[in-house]
Amino acid sequence: FNWPGFTNVAPDLAAAMRYNPHLKVQIENGYYDLATPFYATEYTVEHMGLPPALQKNISLNFYDCGHMLYEQPQSIKELHANLVKFIRGTDQGNR
Repeated sequence: FNWPGFTNVAPDLAAAMRYNPHLKVQIENGYYDLATPFYATEYTVEHMGLPPALQKNISLNFYDCGHMLYEQPQSIKELHANLVKFIRGTDQGNR
């Protein structure tokens, strides 16, 4: 198997966020993830060319684990709390 590169979805996400400025995005990363390094995620988000108002719609959460954060009990607890907060926060303008 010889994979020629990677798929960059950041331009598509940026376009979707410009099209729908109410779109909220939550990104989860493990600090020790070698498949999707956390700093690469930060770098990508910071270089999407979004205005500050749209950048505020992106939440980044990092965990003390690798790629499979669900194998760490503490990471699962933190992920659950972050997802609850995210879901509740996205619903505020709809009621």
